[in-house]
Parts: sequence; structure tokens; C-alpha cells
Amino acid sequence: MKSVYIDDDLAAIRGQVREYVEKEVVPHVDTWEAERAIPRSLLDEMGKLGFFGLRIPEAYGGIGMGHMASVVFAEELGRSTSGGFAITVLVHTDLATPYVTKFASDDQKERWLPKFATGEMITAIGVTEPDAGSDVAALRTTAKRDGDGWRLNGTKMFITNGAIADMVFIAAKTNPDVKGSRGISIFAVEGGTKGFSASRALDKMGWHASNTSELVLDEVWLADESLIGELNQGFYYIMENFQNERLSIMGQALGEAQKALEITVAYVKERSAFGSPLWEKQGIRQRLAMRQAEIDAARELAYGAAWLTDQGEDTVRHVSEVKALVGELVNEVLYDCVQFHGGMGYLAETAIERMYRDVRIHSIGGGATEVMLEEVAKRL
Repeated sequence: MKSVYIDDDLAAIRGQVREYVEKEVVPHVDTWEAERAIPRSLLDEMGKLGFFGLRIPEAYGGIGMGHMASVVFAEELGRSTSGGFAITVLVHTDLATPYVTKFASDDQKERWLPKFATGEMITAIGVTEPDAGSDVAALRTTAKRDGDGWRLNGTKMFITNGAIADMVFIAAKTNPDVKGSRGISIFAVEGGTKGFSASRALDKMGWHASNTSELVLDEVWLADESLIGELNQGFYYIMENFQNERLSIMGQALGEAQKALEITVAYVKERSAFGSPLWEKQGIRQRLAMRQAEIDAARELAYGAAWLTDQGEDTVRHVSEVKALVGELVNEVLYDCVQFHGGMGYLAETAIERMYRDVRIHSIGGGATEVMLEEVAKRL
């Protein structure tokens, strides 16, 4: 459906990404899912085509667009039917790279952003720990002064792109004597740094095509130039970027919901039961029609939140509403899609079964529904 939020530039981006995904991604999804990996050559190609530079300023090789571009981009990645593919890209473009575009020094931007834009360097963000997920202030990874640099120790868990990233932005406690939210900083850690490793790949319910790892920092020494932004401001950087992260991932979820619904409508129009196509059953077509109405409404809510964010408005409540609503809705949509596929929807060889597993994370990752609803409740 058309939207007042989508201008010609955004429509062009949508068209280009959709064409690329349909031609270069969808035909290979089954292979990547089985191999538990996306080829680096695909990321290289996407970078060279300019897909990684939507949010990077022109001065550093991007085109400097806003949150609306991220949501549209994410929607089209979500239509790939592989959540693992989509999140691999979005972690780089929208979860990790913004720590440099928003908070880094000019020198850091000049050194890194052009490589992020072309895909020469792929990034990840290391915040979550075994005992600190949505509660960022509770993280235990430490960074202590050591000469003219820092010594980092700790473990990060559930890190998407962890083992394939050329650079990971690590959140660490730099002042243990103050309230957790006031003593956290962000450090850029390049792959191959002594003491920094991906200790194990994590086997997941879904997102099989993406790499998710546990990261270990064992006496990792970093020079001062690895610090991103100001000392002890990391918590606030994370909170600010959460808005971008949540909008992007919910864009992905909307794309997944829409694609799953389209696949299901096509299926029930062809699949016959009791002498007629399933589409002829009033209960089925009306349920799918209602789900479409809900997707359309949720999409406009997401677009509105992204647009307001681009205007510089405080959108914590808006984005929290989007994350809570869409994270639950996409699970409801995929439940119905599996149901109306019947036995076929339960077979691992179908896109619907894969998408059903993939979307379960959307009400958990990036801020659980319950946490998001508390953010909304605080503002009522």
C-alpha cells in the first residue's frame, strides 16, 4: 500500500532492494540455512552496490539518509524469507555502524566509515552478556586503565556477526564505583586482536543463516583511540541507538509478516479441502484479511515513529510501542500462516516453517515486549 511517508527516493530504494533480494538472495536461502552461514562475497557485493551506505554520510561514501530509509531497507530484507540473512545485514548497517556515525571522532569516521560502506569491514555490537540482556546497566565486562590504554576482560553472549565481524563495538564498565548507567563506555575491537575471540557458535531455534557467537575478552589491551565518544557515556549511547535498532528490526519483522501473508494467501487459493479451495472458507479468508489490516496499521505506526525520529523528536514511547506491537503481531501472523498451510506448514522444507521459527525472536531480542511495555507505561 502507498504511504504518505514514502517519497520517490524511498520508493526507489525499496524497488532496488526488492529486486536484488528476489534475484540474488531468495534462490540461495535453503543452501545458506543448511550451511549456517551467508557467504562473505554476498556482503561484499551488497556493499559495492551501495546498500550499506544508506545511513552513512556522503563525506564517508554513503548517502546520508534517515530512519525511514532503514525501515524500508529492513522491510525488503525481511521479505527474503531468511531472518538470518536479514539480521546479518542489519546488525552491520543499523545496530553497529551508528556507533561510529553518531558518536565517533572525525579521525575514527575517516578511518572506518568508508570501509563500512563498501563492506570491506563488517561490524557487530557486543552489549548482551549471560547476566545482562535488556538490563544494560548490569553488564560485568570491565575496562581498566593500563598505561596509555585499556585492559578489557569479560564475556559477551548472543552476539550476531560475532565470529565474522571485522570490528565489534564492546560495551564495558569503566567506572565500577558509580551507578551502572554512569560508568559504561564503548570500545572498538578489531577482529584478530590478541585475547579477543569467538569462543563458540551458538545453535539457535531460528536465524540459522546468521552467525551468533559467544565472545571472550581475555586481557585485551586497547589504545585510547579505540574508545568511542566520551568516557562513561556508553550507556546513553546504547539507549539512543536502541531507537534505531528497534525501528530497523521491526521493519524486518513487518517485511516478514507481509511476505508470509502473501505466501499463505497464494497457498490457500490453490489448496483444496472438502471440494473447494481453502480461500472459499469464510473463516480463513477473513482471518487473513484481518491480519493484513493489522500489518497495514502496524506499518504506518512504524513509519510514523521513524519519521518523527528523523524530525528530531523524542520518540522513546513511539518506538517502544512499535517494538511491542510488531514483535507480537509478526508471531501471530506466522502462527496463522502455519495453521492454514496445514501439514505442509510443519515441514522443514517450507519457507513458512522457517519463518515461523525465525520470527519468534522478535518479541525477545532488542528489548523484550514486557520491557517495551514498561517504557510505554512510564509515559502514560
